[in-house]
Amino acid sequence: MKSLDIAIAGCGPAGLAAALALTRIGHRVTLFDQFDAPKPLGSGLMMQPAGLDALDWLGLGDRLRELGAPIDRLYGREIRSNRIVLDVRYAALGNGRRGLAVHRAALFNVLFDEVQAVGLPIETGVKIAALVRAADRRPLLIAEKGRQFGAFDLVVDALGSRSPLLGEAAAPVRRTSLAYGALWTTLPWCDGPFDARALEQRYEKASVMIGVLPVGRRFSGDDLQTTFFWSLKTGDYPLWKAQGLGPWRDRVARLWPDTENLLRQIIDPGQMILAGYGHHTLPLPFGPRIAFLGDSAHSTSPQLGQGANMALLDVKALAEAFTERTGLDEALALYAKKRRCHVRLYQLMSAVFTPFYQSDSLILPGLRDWLVAPMSRVPLAAKGLARIVAGDFSRSP
Repeated sequence: MKSLDIAIAGCGPAGLAAALALTRIGHRVTLFDQFDAPKPLGSGLMMQPAGLDALDWLGLGDRLRELGAPIDRLYGREIRSNRIVLDVRYAALGNGRRGLAVHRAALFNVLFDEVQAVGLPIETGVKIAALVRAADRRPLLIAEKGRQFGAFDLVVDALGSRSPLLGEAAAPVRRTSLAYGALWTTLPWCDGPFDARALEQRYEKASVMIGVLPVGRRFSGDDLQTTFFWSLKTGDYPLWKAQGLGPWRDRVARLWPDTENLLRQIIDPGQMILAGYGHHTLPLPFGPRIAFLGDSAHSTSPQLGQGANMALLDVKALAEAFTERTGLDEALALYAKKRRCHVRLYQLMSAVFTPFYQSDSLILPGLRDWLVAPMSRVPLAAKGLARIVAGDFSRSP
């Protein structure tokens, strides 16, 4: 394919990774970000083996491993019975692969540092509001304040699930909002009660979920950090704020006494950031001279911990499609084909699993507690669960 002028809207992990990948295969890239200085949003996340493979393909995996916390196990206990009802061990994969928990800032910094080292241009303080077409049908980006950029040969949308450009996709978005979200915060790591190589969770039915995830460091030399989260209906957030931190901290400490030292560090409701969840899918993650990556193309609840990983796999598939086809339309169609099975499978599994861990159901958590945990002790099932979490099901080569 001839060299293209490409605009990448969004400087999150998907946008930064896409800028690096497309530059390396000979295209001219300009990044756009709404902030005066690009910065990460959010707290800790899980890098699964599939996502780490894509980061290794970019040559940046080892840099992130230096900052993150290796994760060998994901497990959770039912609060009342103290039974282990979730137990996923990466060792079941049998290939030495494991997860890596990282602060979102660490992933951002690794990618952003490389973007700066390469010298890629970034237009900051530009909040993209719309896309229009030039006379030759090439896209131009319109900022919120009316500024116009372009025309470009291609726009890559990495603005997330609420992107104003979703109407440019070849098929309309499918969207389902979920009642439950979560409150997240990042705190200094507490030695002692928690496993430094595990994501630990506690459940009461499916309406209460508490989690502790070691996430390593933001920067080399920083202190170790942990992400703490509490499941909450997004509609109940105003009531949570009105009731104050005291009653909530007392409740969490009663449910999981080991969290008491973490809870002491939460002194302001503003430390807890509300994340709302939803299932969002573009049946065709492209349109005329536009491609959609990451949460712009697909997003789910975080039960399977696949968000950043899926975005990096999108980037790799797009770059590969551009090296395997000479025409833009054919390359975009191939990109969609490469990602179709994997995305659809994980969207389906996320939709199926989420109500077992975040819902008002009284039946589903019982099935979870009595079926999922015994299954995880059967070797073949344990390997299957580990492969699902690792992101290895239905991946393109």
